Amino acid sequence: MPRRRSVTALRGRVAGEMRHGLNYWRWAAVFAALLLAPAQGVRAQSEERPLAQATSSPAAMAEYRRKLEEYTSSRRKYEAEADAYWSSVADKRRLRLARRRNNQEIGLADYVLMQPPVYSGPPKPIDPSAPIEEPPPKKYVPVVADFLSAAAKEFNFIPQRPRSEIEYKRAYVKVASAAGLSKDQVVRIYAFESGGDGAYDVQAGLEQPKPGAQAISTALGYNQLLATNSVELMAEKGNQFIKSLSAKAAGLSEEAKAALQRKIAVLKSMVAFCRSVPDTWSAHDQLANTPKGLAVHALNLDVDVGPLLQTQKLLDSVVFARAQGYGAVLSAAELEMMNLTGDGNGLDIVRMPSEWRDRVPTSNFFQPGGYERNPIAGRSKVVAKLIAATNAVMDRESKLQGAKELAALFAN
Repeated sequence: MPRRRSVTALRGRVAGEMRHGLNYWRWAAVFAALLLAPAQGVRAQSEERPLAQATSSPAAMAEYRRKLEEYTSSRRKYEAEADAYWSSVADKRRLRLARRRNNQEIGLADYVLMQPPVYSGPPKPIDPSAPIEEPPPKKYVPVVADFLSAAAKEFNFIPQRPRSEIEYKRAYVKVASAAGLSKDQVVRIYAFESGGDGAYDVQAGLEQPKPGAQAISTALGYNQLLATNSVELMAEKGNQFIKSLSAKAAGLSEEAKAALQRKIAVLKSMVAFCRSVPDTWSAHDQLANTPKGLAVHALNLDVDVGPLLQTQKLLDSVVFARAQGYGAVLSAAELEMMNLTGDGNGLDIVRMPSEWRDRVPTSNFFQPGGYERNPIAGRSKVVAKLIAATNAVMDRESKLQGAKELAALFAN
């Protein structure tokens, strides 16, 4: 998910970049909901992989050179077409931004209406004289135990874990409601991001207990914040969180107040750490991958602080939309569009007339790399199908027990 940023911090961000806090498995579910046949060709086909290394005989090398020439020619032609296409996408995106800044009307012609070119030539051949290389080991992704260990070591902090899942849900609903988020927004996005029944400490890739399961990112909780999200939110909104907790401490007993004040002191140290670099995603990402950054991420597990972080991820998109003059209530699917493509591009989708959504390709809202990495952007083809598939997943997973429990808390 992709991530939530303040209006100020969003300035200068490359439009169309895929939201880093994105939960891959949720978007894989959207992909399944589209029920589309496999696309013809792929952006970059896999190399031919022999079961055993072929001999580098003169005949084999001659055949390799012939195939390499064919591949190079086809690939060069494709890349020229792709470069021209994505340049057009970027040019039109800049034009739309300029038009909006000048309060000018946006037309259908301000979008690229063709789908991106797809490489359909021969795959890159394998050099028979080259040694077979073992695939590199997968990079280790820190998990909850690592976040907790880092918090204890770096800040002498142990998150106050909820006594039950419903306690965390209750705290989350209280914070989200006070922030002005609706039941529909909160429940449907929870259902989408955490699979309809995810716990407050659910991590991407570990949604279901199964042998060999591995985390695929640090995305954590009801709204799947990455460690970088947590660092950035603490840098930008940390003082706001501290103010909220200080107000809460004022009404507590002396013992409870002292405990919360100790937690506030830790938050102040964490805020100072998160603000030790410029307010950019890349700088915060570097911090997030340090032991202290992982310690900050552990705040999502705290029953007092976690709901503040999880709520702010959604709230920042709502605030961004209002700052851009969009006054209507965002649906859960619309908020998810902002999560998927970035607030600026997501709002572009939200404002788009419904009759255009069947014609405008999703590629208009991505950088090439983000488009390729996303499991759904290319398959959905057009905006209408992306939104419909997102709603379908929300409809289905909102019926699961975790989402139903969350919804019931809004009625009390």
